[in-house]
Amino acid sequence: MKMIILILKDHESDAVTQALTSADYRVTRVASTGGFLRSGVATLLLGVDDDRVDSAIGLIREKIGKSTPNEKRATLFVVPVERFEQV
Repeated sequence: MKMIILILKDHESDAVTQALTSADYRVTRVASTGGFLRSGVATLLLGVDDDRVDSAIGLIREKIGKSTPNEKRATLFVVPVERFEQV
């Protein structure tokens, strides 16, 4: 399992969240501010099975759209999850 941490512009987060949840990904939105993109941002957390990571990233790229070479639309981290538990 992997944790995808996605930091993106706040105004793009609803479309990305809706697309991900429609594709049966569970998404948690965390209130965030700050430095990566220097504007209003949202942080999305997704717990994703290893075999679905690439499709999740593809869906995120599709919803965010293309950017110019100097424009960064989002920052994405894929982190291994050592243990997952729901209580």
